[in-house]
Amino acid sequence: MAALITENFKFVSLFFKSKDVMIFNGLIALGTVASQTMYNIFAFDCPCSSGRNYLYGLAAIGVPALAFYLVGIMLNKSTWDLVSECRLRRCRKLSGAAAFAVLGTIIGRAAVAPVTWAVISLLRGEAYVCALSEFVDPSTLEGFPSGQGLEVMARFPCKATVPQEMQGFWAEIERRLKYESQLLGWLMVAGMAVVLFLLLCMKRCCSPLGYQQEAYWSQFRSNEHDLFQRTADVHSRILAVESVKSYFGFVALEKEEKQQLEEHQSASPISSTEWNRITGICLYREKKGLPLYSRLNKWAQYSVENNIDAMEKEMDTLS
Repeated sequence: MAALITENFKFVSLFFKSKDVMIFNGLIALGTVASQTMYNIFAFDCPCSSGRNYLYGLAAIGVPALAFYLVGIMLNKSTWDLVSECRLRRCRKLSGAAAFAVLGTIIGRAAVAPVTWAVISLLRGEAYVCALSEFVDPSTLEGFPSGQGLEVMARFPCKATVPQEMQGFWAEIERRLKYESQLLGWLMVAGMAVVLFLLLCMKRCCSPLGYQQEAYWSQFRSNEHDLFQRTADVHSRILAVESVKSYFGFVALEKEEKQQLEEHQSASPISSTEWNRITGICLYREKKGLPLYSRLNKWAQYSVENNIDAMEKEMDTLS
């Protein structure tokens, strides 16, 4: 049993660490579905009052979607690359095509969770029924008592509050509103599928890279990011060791940390200029026919040549 749990945990860990965009977006969508289900079970409670139902129903769909959207933007690394680009270089080399590509990536990735939330909310129908129950025309319901106002119609999402003589109309009103809600949900799914297909086609048609090279580029950036993070962790620990040792006179290190310290004695602080050179947006470029896949890759190529002037010019170039 312990071995089985360990293997399953390893599988889940690898799955969640995957850098594949489709898997990542799928995880976001599944998390959104789970959040929406929990919200409806524990939090959604229609006020069943005229004037409040509509606002509450819209808020139940729109506010979480907006929150998911903003969180998606904040968690996207490209957002902060764009902010850094504007801060460091005032976006003076950011062409219209480059800006469109970057913003499209940020917005597209951030839209996965809110669109999923809106679709699931519409397919479930509770928020839509709550929001629009008071706007159902009583004259379209056969046998419905005349002279009933919005206040009575607003009570229908809460079956227990509906007057006894109108209880028989509850199922018809709920069925009608859920039909409209689910129809809008499926139309949204179809619309997003078409938009996604067209965007993918446009991306493939406009990309200067072939499918295999684009996949290689994605893998290169993923590997570079992982190696950079691991190396930065070790580098910062070594510099921290020097600071702590200079204050206390000794450092309490684990065995592995002592080995790392012995292996990397040459670590030294990195200037702000060098950090700024590898920070910001980088789109695909070539140098003498060879690809430059990232700002760090550019920096490495020009550092080998020790051509500072060319480096300064190239590091300000995006596309």
